[in-house]
Amino acid sequence: MTPEITAIIPTHNRRNLLQLTLRSVLNQRGVDLEVVVVDDGSTDDVAAVVAAFGDQRIRLIRHDRSTGVSTARNHGAEVARGDWLAFCDDDDLWSPHKLARQLAAAAAARCTWSYGGAVFINSTQRITSGQPPPTPERLVERLPSANMMPGGSSNAIVKSAMFRTAGEWDRELVNLADWDLWIRLARLGMPACVEEPLVGYRIHSGNASLNIPLILREARLLDGRYDNRVDYGEVHHYLAWVCLRAGRRRLAAAHFARAVFHGEIAPVGRSAAAIARAQLRRLLKDPIPFNPNPAWCQRAETWMAELNAPIL
Repeated sequence: MTPEITAIIPTHNRRNLLQLTLRSVLNQRGVDLEVVVVDDGSTDDVAAVVAAFGDQRIRLIRHDRSTGVSTARNHGAEVARGDWLAFCDDDDLWSPHKLARQLAAAAAARCTWSYGGAVFINSTQRITSGQPPPTPERLVERLPSANMMPGGSSNAIVKSAMFRTAGEWDRELVNLADWDLWIRLARLGMPACVEEPLVGYRIHSGNASLNIPLILREARLLDGRYDNRVDYGEVHHYLAWVCLRAGRRRLAAAHFARAVFHGEIAPVGRSAAAIARAQLRRLLKDPIPFNPNPAWCQRAETWMAELNAPIL
């Protein structure tokens, strides 16, 4: 029997992170699911992690040596049996309703790909920030010059046939491979959107987003690829927040300055105001952590608490 959707998880030496990620994927409700885990040359016994779940919906593919995350995703897509494909990085988390709600939104809008919203999660599994996703119109309008897709590679789902038409993940790209794919999908059709926080983007010392030189190098590769110009103001603004979340304040300030230089004046001004409010709360010893959109983040608290609950 053909599964409704295949979730593809590439992984490389992240055994401890993979366990909760895989749990969140297997916890999907209301969908006929298969899961393909692509072990891209790990040395930390991914097979043992998979076997511990004892779930027949999982298939494990092993690369004897690392071939890169894009190649691993492509391999997963090649063997997938689902009518739809969903990609999840080995350090991200999904709401249990993610796939069902994205499929329903795609069906209602007659779209062949779909996305939702996201929140950021720290090393203690606490939601720290997040905001609603852009509308499909806004996303497609901005994608040629700026990646506004929340949650990175772990967000969108796509019809298998449309993925094949758009073309596979670019093996030359790592950090911005998702942006490249979203651009190609957007050229084929409008996505559907679920205005719910469906993805948890975990912040940790091994995040690929901390490789800033690689991100900038890949941005230059995308600049002009699709008759577009990359919005470097948006890129540097994004990198400033990446640095802030990692505690690299001096480097964050440098990227904020570069964002202003490239014309991102108003957004940087809003960021500066938000940071100032957070600093004031710290001075006043406010126990509530900085969160610019608490109402949005609260919408993910229930499923995060369920995911973090001990298994009985």
